[in-house]
Amino acid sequence: MRWFIAALVSFVIAIPARAALAETLCTLVADAATGAVLLEEGDCQARVTPASTFKLPLAVMGFDAGFLRDAGHPVLAYHVGDPDWGGVNWRRDTNPADWLHYSVVWYSQRITHALGAETLTAYAQSFGYGNADFSGDAGFDNGLDRAWIASSLQVSPVEQVRFLRALVLGTLPVRADAMARTRAIVETRQAGGWRVHGKTGAAFPRRADRSFDYARGWGWYVGWAEKDGQTRIFARLTQAHERMKGSPGIRTRDAFLSEWPALSGRIE
Repeated sequence: MRWFIAALVSFVIAIPARAALAETLCTLVADAATGAVLLEEGDCQARVTPASTFKLPLAVMGFDAGFLRDAGHPVLAYHVGDPDWGGVNWRRDTNPADWLHYSVVWYSQRITHALGAETLTAYAQSFGYGNADFSGDAGFDNGLDRAWIASSLQVSPVEQVRFLRALVLGTLPVRADAMARTRAIVETRQAGGWRVHGKTGAAFPRRADRSFDYARGWGWYVGWAEKDGQTRIFARLTQAHERMKGSPGIRTRDAFLSEWPALSGRIE
């Protein structure tokens, strides 16, 4: 009996310890129609890397500038040497819908190089998107390749929600079709009767020696949820305390979606 009780106690203690391996830095939910904040937990003002959530404003920029045309065009070819850590779906011809669905980094880089740092900065400033800094890693002149990946571009959950609300309402200072085409290619999932449109993001802090700290990965999930004429804008940001398998962004998305039915019930 003693061994059973000891094992049970160890198991119970291990549950919160395991859950604490990733900390929720911010959960922010706002009403799309009014902009009223319905839920704010944690520090939602601090800026961090947007990682792949930057693909949402980048899609708007790309459509508005004419580089992107619709969900299926342009189709761009993978080149040997392009980032390919996303597996087979990164090593093939890719269109805008695939780009967002599979979060293809090299497709983002094609867009950023086509637009250039000056245009990207002007768009981001007009969107109020974080610090609008596309300089990249100091001294490396790599802003067009990775400014949004644990580098110079920084954004807060509050700024993410503000941008997303403008995207949903169609009030960004760009062509209406650029916003509509962006909204059309955002991934949609179901959670508790809600249609949830969102984008994940994941990145790892750089150490002084430029290696990545894989134990402290940031995870984002941002977007909007619709049900019965209501639209909620949300941002969830997490940071790990230990290296874990899989993407911090996908873990953040899955946890948020599992919590959303109860969470939305608290703020209706």
